[in-house]
Amino acid sequence: MDNRFGELAEHLVAPNIVTKFNAMGYHFNDVAKERKFYREDGTLAAEFDILLENGETAVGVEVKAKPSERDIEEHIERLGFLRSRKDELGDKRKIRGALAGAIMPESVRRAALRAGLYVIEQSGDTVRIEEPDEVRGW
Repeated sequence: MDNRFGELAEHLVAPNIVTKFNAMGYHFNDVAKERKFYREDGTLAAEFDILLENGETAVGVEVKAKPSERDIEEHIERLGFLRSRKDELGDKRKIRGALAGAIMPESVRRAALRAGLYVIEQSGDTVRIEEPDEVRGW
């Protein structure tokens, strides 16, 4: 049941996310859902619920029904892997992260912002994106 609620959260966030980030000046032209990255031995290294990209920036988005502080830590690890993979390919685009939730506990929202992640919350029939004071790059 929890996985199904997570899928619902993804469907609520995904349609509006590009519009909201583009309004912030990003202008993403590539959106991938469930984007997977593999190690050289073929094992899964990282998966992003949503990966937004343009010529300058990539934003990895983790979507949870009700995110936890552990989700922040795990997402930061995924972003670090994405940075190393992009470096291997000579891709110097900025890597950013975002945490989205249908239900966002206040303590998790604050922790995500302190970690330099964008926070995406359901707000009526759309989403609201809160930018951290200091956007962290990976």
